[in-house]
Amino acid sequence: MKVCLAVTVMVVVAFAVPLALVVEETARDRAFAGAERQASAVGPVLALTRDRRALQRAVAITQAGAEGRIAVHVPAGSAGSDAAGDTSGGGREALRVGRSRAPRDRLAAARRLGRASTVEVEGGYALLRPIAVAGGEVAVVEVFVPDDEVTRGVATSWMMLAGVGIALVLGSVVVADRLGTRMVRPAERLAGAAHDLGEGALDVRVPEEGPTELRSAAAAFNSMADQVVQLLANERELAADLSHRLRTPLTVLRLNAASLGEGDTADQTRAAVAQLEAEVDRIIGAAREQRAQSPGTPHPVASDAAEVIRERMAFWSALAEDEGREARVAGAERPVRVPVARAELAAAVDALLGNVFRHTAEGTAFSVDLHSGGPGSDAVIVLVSDAGPGIPDPEAALRRGHGDGGPGSTGLGLDIVRRVAESTGGDVRLGRSVLGGTEVRMWLALRDGAGRRDGAGRRSRASRRVRRRLRRPARR
Repeated sequence: MKVCLAVTVMVVVAFAVPLALVVEETARDRAFAGAERQASAVGPVLALTRDRRALQRAVAITQAGAEGRIAVHVPAGSAGSDAAGDTSGGGREALRVGRSRAPRDRLAAARRLGRASTVEVEGGYALLRPIAVAGGEVAVVEVFVPDDEVTRGVATSWMMLAGVGIALVLGSVVVADRLGTRMVRPAERLAGAAHDLGEGALDVRVPEEGPTELRSAAAAFNSMADQVVQLLANERELAADLSHRLRTPLTVLRLNAASLGEGDTADQTRAAVAQLEAEVDRIIGAAREQRAQSPGTPHPVASDAAEVIRERMAFWSALAEDEGREARVAGAERPVRVPVARAELAAAVDALLGNVFRHTAEGTAFSVDLHSGGPGSDAVIVLVSDAGPGIPDPEAALRRGHGDGGPGSTGLGLDIVRRVAESTGGDVRLGRSVLGGTEVRMWLALRDGAGRRDGAGRRSRASRRVRRRLRRPARR
């Protein structure tokens, strides 16, 4: 629209300025042409007589003469008879009829040159028209043209030109707005649909309208969205099929566990098989679910992080006792609500503890600390520390597909933890623990936006205060 406005203004100026000058020049020519006619009306009388009364009557009958704007200058020295019968042979004195405004030198110059000229005088212009009379003399008829006459109608014409120019500019703006709307609105809808698709609204589609290019883009976007939906559906089906294939070896494992007889080891094995079977069923159910929760929306359920940690530590403590590991739990004495589903939080804790058992030697101590700032706090921190060798490249370990820190690792364990933390607006950090090994810090935000980074990559001041306050117990 700005380009169209600029172009229209330039075109209007390019045409309006010359037209305004032409109007001004036309009004000037019209005024002097009228003065020429007034002067020509006195010429026949000068050719017949030099009588003052006759000349006064001839001047008075003209429009300019009646307004006192004509003067007749007859030079001295004329002789002979005139039309009134004056036959005296003596010379005559110079004769002037009417009010003269032109300088004498300009009158003399006009008489000498014998052609009409214009001279600027006070209040306007004077047209000097030489007329030959009997005896070879040259008289001069002076017609005064006021400034108002020269500029008559110019202001009105300029206002009309300005009005037409403004109307053209406004019309171009309206047309450009309509044309721009025809292009901008489809583009805005396409951008909004792309944003909604990125936020997880898989059913969003864009109407194919607007210019050809935007219609093509809308068709490509709709095709892409359909492909994304199909790919997600295929992924869910694949996850369900893979999980379903595990039921056959699980059934054999359950039957074998049932034949182990009595004892703590047999009971623990049967409990582990039952839990594994329940987890597989849960994965199948989640994969079959067609409605996915959009990222960034609040979790429909919450769980007690302290209860989940106590439960999972009770499960892993039996294996820790068999391997001679010292396990410690801190901060899980009172309930701590977090905006994460119980199953997801349990999977994240199991992934962290499983990494400890998988990537550290038997007898390596570990601890789980739960930190909460109490009422009004905006975050909860889960710390899992061990006394192992540590992780050589923490950044690579956090990327999906890289190892968690040991041979044979797929990197999916920390990815599960990261997704659970980021679903609340938090994150996961790796560092050196007070036990000498690896420390995994899972930050769970309790409020919208808590733990998210701003444009400069810094956390909010409230989140930084909580982090400083909660960091101290982790290093005791």
